[in-house]
Formats: sequence, C-alpha cells, structure tokens
Amino acid sequence: MSRTRALAATLALACAAPLAGEAQAWPFGRKADKPATEQPTAAKPDKTSRTGGVYAGEPASPPSTPRKASPEERAAAARLDPLAQAAFWAREMQVDPADADAGVRLSAALRSLGQHDGAASTAEQVLAARPGHAPALYELARAKLAANQGFYAIEPLRQIRAQAPTDWRALNLLGVAMQQAQRMGEARAAWAEALRLSPENPQVLTNMALADMAEGRADQAEATLRRAAARPDADVRVRQNLALVLGLRGRMAEAEAMLRQDLPPEVVAQNLAWLRTRSGAAPRTWGTLQGGG
Repeated sequence: MSRTRALAATLALACAAPLAGEAQAWPFGRKADKPATEQPTAAKPDKTSRTGGVYAGEPASPPSTPRKASPEERAAAARLDPLAQAAFWAREMQVDPADADAGVRLSAALRSLGQHDGAASTAEQVLAARPGHAPALYELARAKLAANQGFYAIEPLRQIRAQAPTDWRALNLLGVAMQQAQRMGEARAAWAEALRLSPENPQVLTNMALADMAEGRADQAEATLRRAAARPDADVRVRQNLALVLGLRGRMAEAEAMLRQDLPPEVVAQNLAWLRTRSGAAPRTWGTLQGGG
C-alpha cells in the first residue's frame, strides 16, 4: 500500500464515527418484506453458473470508477475543518496520485493537524513527480519549520528564491529557517532583503522582533512589534506577539488590553495567568504562550 493510500485509510477510520445526532443509515439498501397477499412468481434461474461464472445473457455491471471532485467541491473543501480537509485531499490523491494541487493541500492540512512528518512526506511525494513545483516547495519548508527543523527548510526555500527572486515570502521564511539553524547573521540578511522588497511588512517585522526577544533585546523587539502592529495590514498574530512581549516585560495592563482585542475573556485570563508566572522569559513565538511554554 502506498503512503498516500495508507494515509487515506487512516483518515477514513478517523472519520468513520457518525456525528452526534446524525441519523443512522444502516442497513443500507434493505428491501421491505413482501406483503403476504402478493402472488408468488416463477423462480428465476440463478445468475451464476455452478462454476461461479456469469451467464452470457446477463453481463456483470462494470465496477464504478472513482471520480475526482468537481471544482465547486474542491473550493468548498477549504471551509472544512483540518481533519476533514485532510480526508478530502487524501481521497483526491487516491483518485489521481499525480494531482499536485491535492498533494499540496493535503500537506497543508496535515501540518495544521500537527502531523509535520506526514506533511513533509506528502510535499516530497509531489516534488518527486514535479521537481521544482513551488507550492510543494513552500509546504515542505513550512512543515520543516513547524517541526523546528529549519536547517532542512533552507534548500527548498533557496529553490523558490531561484525561481522568484522578488518573492518576499520565501525570504521571510528563509530568515526563520536560518534562525532555527542558529545562523543569525544570515537570518537578518534574509529579513532585510524581504523588507527591501516589501517595506514595513508586518510579518517580516514580527519575525525580526521575535528573534530580538529571543536574544534578550526586549526594547528592540517591542519597538519593532509596535511598527508592525501599526500597519493597516497587520493581523491578529502581530498584536498577540506584541501582547506577549509586553506581558513578559511586566507591563500587564497593556498586555491585557491588547489581548482583549482579539481573544475571549476565558482565554485572556489563562494567558495573563501564564504571563504572571513567566515574567522575564523570552519565548520565540506566540505559540509557546498558547501552549503553556
């Protein structure tokens, strides 16, 4: 069994349990008993011969061929939860193992589920058939970064850079990969080039700030995150990272105000309790705060 088929089988088992409140559909295709008043009819010959063959006059129905999902079904899959997305795209790869788009989307879904090895393997499977496929290179790099294996993300990102020299996203991720590989000079050079291509980009600024915080430069980290948070295209992660830095510096009132912009009260309370016990720490990402360190 291929890796993709084994994955699909695992996902099928994971998704087999019915949802709460879902009507059961078993037994499938069961026919109702015939009414007692119905007149018996002449018995028909059995469709199979004594040797198990099929009579010539009644050919067997051809097995149904699995079909690929329609464009509308594939677009709708983006609204599913990660586990359902993984099951959907694994099935698409079963139907067509050469479907690079399905492979990339399956890799992304597995990464979001924390299955980093599976995500990387799926991206590598796509690349084996489509060398240099940029979306698969991105997913391979992201899977390695999510597993804190930045060294192995460097080569895929360099391949993307060779294809698209002006793509700031590859440089941003390359900076993270270099940081994880403890090559900070190269990390900062990558981020500087990314900012040259995309000035004041909040994602790049955030990664730079977190690197500063990890190295003990809290003042620089806070200043950079404030620049990022002031951008109109800054997302919730930028504000959460700023709240993290403020809280770790002991400025709890500011951190609380920032957290309450995006998180429900019970999550804010949990995060503030965590911050109060870790003032002075320097985690590398907001994920360390959400995961309890």
